Amino acid sequence: MAAHAAPLLIKRYASRRLYNTETSDYVTLEDIATFIRAGREVKIIDLKSGDDLTRQYLLQIIAEHESRGESVLPLDVLTDLVRSYTTSAQSVVPQFLAASFEMLREGQSKMMENMASMPNPMASMPGFDALQRQQQLFLKAMMGGWRGGSGPQPEDEGTAPPSAQAPAASDGPRDMEEIRRQLAELQKRVSKL
Repeated sequence: MAAHAAPLLIKRYASRRLYNTETSDYVTLEDIATFIRAGREVKIIDLKSGDDLTRQYLLQIIAEHESRGESVLPLDVLTDLVRSYTTSAQSVVPQFLAASFEMLREGQSKMMENMASMPNPMASMPGFDALQRQQQLFLKAMMGGWRGGSGPQPEDEGTAPPSAQAPAASDGPRDMEEIRRQLAELQKRVSKL
């Protein structure tokens, strides 16, 4: 993930079209979701009024994912969120949610660090390095959407043969295809032992 100092500025025109100021082209909500999953901070402003519309569009992205059956938030959590808008708990909920997600990010990062540094008695097994790389790629693919969730890189990636090198974390479904292919190859090797 490339670290960018300033958020990606998206301008909303009167026609409601969204304009990416870095690439000078129009973008969709799905494009914005892709930027965010890749680790970019995004700021969406109304061109005419200058109002910050980021929160509104992020909520719209979440609502679209939820409506397509890609549910992340359980019904009881959504219910509690609605309740928090009408109670005195409103002031506590944002801090609680921010702290919870920060703990999740930290936990994921520590898990990746522990996995990379953990000695394994199977390390002498042929093909173990490739298996360990696959585990790390799998975790990155599963957790890669979380900001700051890339974790440590395998130390010997540059020395692996081209067929075992890790694909870029932003490749999405291609990552999973590569992981499956390499895992099948590794299973064949292990079964021959």
